[in-house]
Amino acid sequence: MHEMSIAVAVVEQVEEAAARLTDGTGAAPSARSVHLEVGELAGVVADALAFSFDLACTGTVLEGAALTTETVPGRARCARCARDWPTGMPPRLSCPGCDGAATELLAGRELRITEVRWAEAEQRRPVATLPEEQ
Repeated sequence: MHEMSIAVAVVEQVEEAAARLTDGTGAAPSARSVHLEVGELAGVVADALAFSFDLACTGTVLEGAALTTETVPGRARCARCARDWPTGMPPRLSCPGCDGAATELLAGRELRITEVRWAEAEQRRPVATLPEEQ
């Protein structure tokens, strides 16, 4: 279940961001919520990710934080005729216009932290993007 490794990576990145936001006492702020963009082609099961996130947050600045996810639809472009189309699930990777097989994925494999809400500051802060899984 790679959702656990994703959850752990998210927790690690948010903890690193929290460490950079320490106040004069050296205390890191706690996170209230984390928002992720997850591509529909990333192979992530939302329920498994939510379960894994709760486990990974235990004992960290994210303990008790809410996780929200937004699905990014898959999109592809044909190299031959330059047509764009939604890939859907299961993905259609051949061009619906010319039936060409040389396609480029434009969207749908994202795995990105887009927002963290901190309990103390109640402010939005972007956090670095997680690398896409191949």
